[in-house]
Amino acid sequence: MTVICQLATFGVDIDQLSIDLPASLQLATKIIVGLFLFGVALDTRLEDFRDVVRRPGVIAVGVAAQFLLAPALTVVLTVALDVRASVAIGMLLVACCPAGNLSNLLTHRARGDVALSISLTGVSNVLAVVATPAAFAFWSSFNPAAGALLRQVSLEPWDVVREVALLIGVPFAAGLFVAWRWSAIAARLKRFVEPGVLVLLLLVVIGGLAGQFHIFGDYLGVVALPIAAQNLMALGIGYATAKACRLSPAGTRAMTFELGVRNTALAVVLALAFFGDLGGVVLVAALWGLWDTASGLALASWWRRRSTAAH
Repeated sequence: MTVICQLATFGVDIDQLSIDLPASLQLATKIIVGLFLFGVALDTRLEDFRDVVRRPGVIAVGVAAQFLLAPALTVVLTVALDVRASVAIGMLLVACCPAGNLSNLLTHRARGDVALSISLTGVSNVLAVVATPAAFAFWSSFNPAAGALLRQVSLEPWDVVREVALLIGVPFAAGLFVAWRWSAIAARLKRFVEPGVLVLLLLVVIGGLAGQFHIFGDYLGVVALPIAAQNLMALGIGYATAKACRLSPAGTRAMTFELGVRNTALAVVLALAFFGDLGGVVLVAALWGLWDTASGLALASWWRRRSTAAH
C-alpha cells in the first residue's frame, strides 16, 4: 500500500511539486467561485431552512458528521495509506469544505429529498466561514507529516478565515438578499448563473493548467487511490449517517450526497491561495472534483433507475 501511495515519478517528490497559476487566473478563479456561491444562494429561500426547525436533530447530526466525523476518518485514512504530507493536507482540506449545489443537483437526479439537501447545504455553507478553517487546523495536527509540513508553511488560521469569508460568506449573503428582495429576478438569474459559472471555471482551470497537464499524468499514481478511497468513504459516511437517523430512502440519498460530494472548487481556490508551493494539495483538490462528480453522477443515475423501476 505504501509503495502505491508514495510512487515516485520522474524523481520529483510530490511534496516539492509547485503549481503556480498566474495571479490574474487565480483572481478569476476566486471571482468565479464567488459567483458560483452566489448562484447557490439564488436557489435558496429562507423557507428552505425549515428543516432546521422541523428536523433540528437530523441537521445537527449531518453537520457534525460533515465537520467532525468525515475529517476524523480522513486522518485515519491518510495514516493507513501512508500518503505523502501534501496529499494528506489536500485530502483534509477537501474533507473540511462544505457541500456545494452539486449535491442538490445529484439529489434531485436520484429522486432524493431535495428540501433536506438544500437545508443541509445552506447550513453547512453558513457555518463553513468558521468551521472549515477551524476543522482544517484542528484535524491536520493529527497527521504528523501533514502537521510538520504545515508548520513549515506558517499558515495563519485567520488568513484562511478571511479567504473563506470572502469566497463563501459575502457572495452567499448577497445571493440570499437578492433571492429575498427580488425573487423574480433571482428566478431568471439562477437559470444562467450556475451553468455559466461551471463553464467559466472549467475554461479558466484548463487554460491555466494547459502547460502543466503532464503533472496530472506524472502524479496520478500517487493520488488516485487516496482520492477514490476517500470519496468512497465520504459517501459511506453519508449513507451510514442517514441510516443512523432512520431517514427515508429519499432522505438517505440526500444525506449521502451531502456528505459525499464536496465543494472542491472552494478547495482548489484555497489550495492555490495558500499551498501553491505544495502542488500535491492543489492536485488532490482538482482531481477530487473530477472524481466525485463522476462517481456522484453514476450513483445518482443508479438510484434514479431503481426509483423508476420501483414505480
